[in-house]
Amino acid sequence: MGFAETFKALADPNRREILMMLKNGRKSAGEIASAFEMTNATVSYHLSQLKKADLIYETKNKNYIYYELNISVFEEIMLWIAQFKEDGNE
Repeated sequence: MGFAETFKALADPNRREILMMLKNGRKSAGEIASAFEMTNATVSYHLSQLKKADLIYETKNKNYIYYELNISVFEEIMLWIAQFKEDGNE
């Protein structure tokens, strides 16, 4: 995972909306697609971009694929951003 791919994935509002949906727990591709007015292929593309950036991962259960947030990547981003916070001791 590189920050460039992560921030590129986060730049798209549809992908950010998918991430917001997943903050409450795993969802199937069908559940995610039903929240958008776009083709299943487009939703699949957005999911693949989020997976490529390691922001989400998939698990297979019977005939369904479920997507979940990869919290460790969000923690890494937050730690990186925290570096820019002004230190009150200076």
